Amino acid sequence: MATHKLPLMHNIGIVVASLDDAIAFFSELGMALEGRGMVEGEWAGRVTGLGNQSVEIAMMATPDGHNRIELSRFITPAVIADHRTAPVNSLGYLRMMFTVEDLDDTLARLAKYGARLEAEVMNYENVYRLCYIRGVEGLLIGLAEELVGK
Repeated sequence: MATHKLPLMHNIGIVVASLDDAIAFFSELGMALEGRGMVEGEWAGRVTGLGNQSVEIAMMATPDGHNRIELSRFITPAVIADHRTAPVNSLGYLRMMFTVEDLDDTLARLAKYGARLEAEVMNYENVYRLCYIRGVEGLLIGLAEELVGK
């Protein structure tokens, strides 16, 4: 009988208009830029189904090195849809959530990149302080500060 390993997530891909702004925002959140470069040509389009494409990408890693975000800025073909202002109850990709050490400090630091609260900071059963923000380019991001053990 064959045994199968569970798949490990390599990254989440996010298409952005400004790679520089997105890198700065996620760096402020504590992620590290692993690399930046171009993905071009017909071979790349054979993977995505977009044909001949030109995309500038940046790979950002979480501090523990286990998770990544691949930021992509499409040069060709042009972006055809914008879901960044979709409400929380929309179908499909919605948000990422990050655990932070100090929620108030994180909110203050991210504000200089245009981040704003989506609603309120809430206390969930004295286990977490939680909130959603609209981060760089309006991306919906959850932030959670663990209260247990503090």
